[in-house]
Amino acid sequence: MLEGSAVPKVRVRAVNDGSIREDGAYVLYWMVANRRYDYNYSLERAVEWAKELGKPLLILEALRVGYRWASDRLHAFVIQGMRDNAARLESRAVTYYPYLERSEGEGKGLLAALAEKACVVVTDDFPAFFLPRMISSAGKRLAVRLEAIDGNGLLPMRATDKVYARAHDFRRHLQRTMPDAIYEYPKQDPLRALELPTLAVPKTILERWPAASTEELEDPPLASLPIDHDVGVVDLEGGGVAGRARARDFLDERLAGYAEGRNHPDEDAASGLSPYLHFGHVSAHAVVRELANRESWEPDVLEPSSAGKREGWWKMSTPAEAFLDELITWREVGFNMCALRPDDYDAYESLPDWVQKNFDAHAGDPREHVYTLEQFERAKTHDEIWNAAQRELVTTGRMHNYLRMLWGKKILEWTCSPRDALDVMIELNNKYALDGRNPNSYSGIFWCLGRYDRAWGPERPIFGKVRFMSSDSTRRKLRLSPYLEKYGESAQLSLS
Repeated sequence: MLEGSAVPKVRVRAVNDGSIREDGAYVLYWMVANRRYDYNYSLERAVEWAKELGKPLLILEALRVGYRWASDRLHAFVIQGMRDNAARLESRAVTYYPYLERSEGEGKGLLAALAEKACVVVTDDFPAFFLPRMISSAGKRLAVRLEAIDGNGLLPMRATDKVYARAHDFRRHLQRTMPDAIYEYPKQDPLRALELPTLAVPKTILERWPAASTEELEDPPLASLPIDHDVGVVDLEGGGVAGRARARDFLDERLAGYAEGRNHPDEDAASGLSPYLHFGHVSAHAVVRELANRESWEPDVLEPSSAGKREGWWKMSTPAEAFLDELITWREVGFNMCALRPDDYDAYESLPDWVQKNFDAHAGDPREHVYTLEQFERAKTHDEIWNAAQRELVTTGRMHNYLRMLWGKKILEWTCSPRDALDVMIELNNKYALDGRNPNSYSGIFWCLGRYDRAWGPERPIFGKVRFMSSDSTRRKLRLSPYLEKYGESAQLSLS
């Protein structure tokens, strides 16, 4: 069934052996990662099923409270996206059902109850944090077919069965395979001109699991929820509307200076898209398409290559190619790792053998400074630049990318062991960063410990042959004055 699907087969994964119920009441799209209505392969697949079966389409977007690091910050950002989805989908030929869990476990049974009357359930295939376990568990409980759709990046996660140890090798793989994959795009608007039967969420469902009201989506009841209220809401607005505006602003105003300025905190040259990509409010496909239009670029200029060069292969401008290397190569190499090493992508043991042996050889090296998690969290180190980066993370939910690398390297230097350093980095990043808990985020953390890198000389204490970074060299390389003034000692951290 569903012959001729526009969604590439490599992006469709059957989570269970459940059957398609042709006598079901609706098709259910369980939106968990691609929290958007445009450029969404999962939504497109659900629409295909609904049209094939002649059934209504019900979209469930739920937000639970019982996940690790749940906070006002993360909840607000997700709910702002739910608000945008509710407004956009109100007039479309689908039923949108936003659900906010008020207490831990309150939402238990909702998916199963909806699936009882579903013909088929479609969800998003996201390889990190608690989502893989949640989807796998759902697949075991549901009798109906559950499909997980990969809409994460331009290259499907399962287009290879190999974990790439270096970004250069992954780039070579991309350049060999992308000329074919670049022609496969999700529909910009899978709901355009869609005509389906109407549907109301059953009253028995709504009585037990009330839908979030318009007022709750506009002004979320965060204070009443059992989440971390010390990690506060930040100024950055979540949702597809804000995400698309951010993408347009970057391409209009900052892309031209991206290649030269992205490493300088004072330049504000970064795209700022990572939170929107993480929560699925913006699609990487949409960003690439908009960039291609502005560059007057067509994919037929691409030719397979094994060179793996950073510049020249895309045949775009230098700033555009620098941005694409971050958006595709460095972002998607993380998805490659998480998808193919699901059990230990975030574990110390996932580091390359040479890195682990290297750290073992330097396990006894003395540390001039050793800080506790609390001291790190409160930016109480001796280093002005490190403290500023930590304050930026705590107060804004973001950290400048170059300083994030220095931030991780110094944690390695100032903890008792690389394992302790990893624990500190994961805790602080996932607790405060809007783009934390993401494959790309784990790539950045583990890069600080040697993943995706090579051995460097000269061999140094603590680091051994793992790449070393210092605050002194950072100060010489980068333009930092306004940044340090903004996030210096006078910047207050509201930590209880």
